[in-house]
Amino acid sequence: MDLSFTPEQEAFREEVRAWVKSAMPPHLAAKAEVDGNFSMPEIMEWHKILYQKGWVAPHWPEAVGGPGWDAAKRFIFTEELEKAGTPQLSPFGLVMVGPLIIQFGTDAQKERFLPKILSGEEVWCQGYSEPNAGSDLASLRTTAEDAGDHFVVNGQKTWTTYAQYADWIFCLVRTNQEVKKQAGISFLLIDLKAEGVTVKPMLTSGHTPAFCDTYFDNVKVPKENVVGKVDQGWTMAKALLGHERTMIAAVGQSTREIGHVKRIAKKTLKDGRPLLEDDVFRAKIAKLEIELEALKMANFRALAGAQLGHAPGPESSILKLRGSEILQRTQELAMEAMGQNALTWFNEDGVVPQNEEPVPSTFNYTRATTIYGGSNEIQKNIIAKMILGLPQPGKSK
Repeated sequence: MDLSFTPEQEAFREEVRAWVKSAMPPHLAAKAEVDGNFSMPEIMEWHKILYQKGWVAPHWPEAVGGPGWDAAKRFIFTEELEKAGTPQLSPFGLVMVGPLIIQFGTDAQKERFLPKILSGEEVWCQGYSEPNAGSDLASLRTTAEDAGDHFVVNGQKTWTTYAQYADWIFCLVRTNQEVKKQAGISFLLIDLKAEGVTVKPMLTSGHTPAFCDTYFDNVKVPKENVVGKVDQGWTMAKALLGHERTMIAAVGQSTREIGHVKRIAKKTLKDGRPLLEDDVFRAKIAKLEIELEALKMANFRALAGAQLGHAPGPESSILKLRGSEILQRTQELAMEAMGQNALTWFNEDGVVPQNEEPVPSTFNYTRATTIYGGSNEIQKNIIAKMILGLPQPGKSK
């Protein structure tokens, strides 16, 4: 297993790095420089720049509008975007439902949805979690009743990220009450403009309107909007979550965030000296960098497998588990470095302590990384069962 990059791959890295530097508009580059928060219009602006370049969907095959890159190029491209601090594109269309439609969708579904996902003309969100079905996703209660040529959907989804900006939502819905809970679920595409859909944003503790509650009241959905077969949505849901968990490893993002911590520590004084010169604080950074290197090697092993054509397996749970924990700890160190200034959110007069406005908000937002994509407690169970072969609680081996 070769974990090093070839000269050709390193040349591609330099190409991506140079293009990003030249392609980012000044107002986006200025925010990226200070690790600022990007608005949805800014995210979609960057989406369309990548689309024009042909790089908006690095993991899509050429036949459906992607660049046709191998796993190594996809990894390099994603890592360079993260390191540059570019706006993070909404993953729900490009990374989640798009690839699922490519794999399981009908020709009509591919023709209808894929081009508009690529161009950014239609924005997507995810309808998985419910008030009483989060990590135990198979306990979902949103129903889709057969009404001849369509389904009638009733229920509620929660944590539907940025649903207020979305045009479509992909949902797991219960289509069969008579079988075991995993077997009676279907994967359904729902137009958020349909009659009976209500989206209610909620304000997070980090002062961002990131999440929404989404309600369905007798919403009519055509049967041709089922992806795959009726009652077999659980298989697709697991495949989709595997890709999401690999994405949450966020090695490039954590690398940049550690650099951000160092920047803050350079201008924060402790006993008259920069905090970055404090041995205890430097040791905390070093420990985190060592753990990030270990995660990077695990990511490279997954990449080597992908180069051989292996789909993400249970090892994606390791990447999700450690990646989310490390990302959270980068924010904890940033908060520690800011000291009492970290207690200030967005000041009414517009004055931002130490020019680090996003830190407290990002700290709060990243509390969710150990929950979404399947909580880390669930990931530990998957690792224990699928990798270590340990019996599950209450079950004999």
